[in-house]
Amino acid sequence: MTQPIVVVHRDATVLADAVAARLITRLVDVQAARDSASVVLTGGGVGVATLAAIAESPARAAVDWSRLDVWWGDERYLPPGHADRNETQAREALLDRVPVDPARVRPMPADDGVTTPEAAAERYADELAAAARPEDHGAVPSFDVLMLGVGPDAHVASLFPEGPALYESDRTVTAVRGAPKPPPTRISLTLPAIRSATEVWLVVAGEEKAGAARLALSGAGEGQVPAACARGRQRTRWLRDRAAAGKLPPGLDRLASP
Repeated sequence: MTQPIVVVHRDATVLADAVAARLITRLVDVQAARDSASVVLTGGGVGVATLAAIAESPARAAVDWSRLDVWWGDERYLPPGHADRNETQAREALLDRVPVDPARVRPMPADDGVTTPEAAAERYADELAAAARPEDHGAVPSFDVLMLGVGPDAHVASLFPEGPALYESDRTVTAVRGAPKPPPTRISLTLPAIRSATEVWLVVAGEEKAGAARLALSGAGEGQVPAACARGRQRTRWLRDRAAAGKLPPGLDRLASP
């Protein structure tokens, strides 16, 4: 697993704009090197703000949106089109505003009132496995960028401290029941799936996240701290605003933006 790179920006707005610019550049570079690129989206305030910043950026035209595979790291198990679903928010912020190929946008299943969360998670795992290439050497694609938010309790995706899903090693996608924040029922990538990504970006804003970020980067109790376990195969970036960086461990190398 890679050692994290920490980049600090002035505030949440600058952070969202900077992450948007960084993601556009990354996707363009990947598409220049091969046929297509892939990204795993996250929800939350700064995650959605990043997508909105991409939609407003003139540089978005540099991305060939028809050659982009879009996945999600987790989802609230709610009915289709529900305002709290990460998919709904991502479509409103960005995906409905760019010429993506609908067949390459892969949301996690919604609650149809019939299917169980466990069956829905298995279905998404099957979809990931079908998209994996021989060179991925696993049951999920080697995502080019996998974006994650971090909660005040250091959770990522819907992997919460001490929750059974955090310790899942056999599945790539799991159902989560009894989550400590609403809604209690969710679907999430597991740590093995997250760690398959070429790059993992943890995007964090707000003073309430500073303690969690410090804990995750300190190395203490890594097995019980979800954010500490989220690493990319080639690169792990912690992208945060100054408020979220207020309690960084002493001596941690970081790059600060104006």
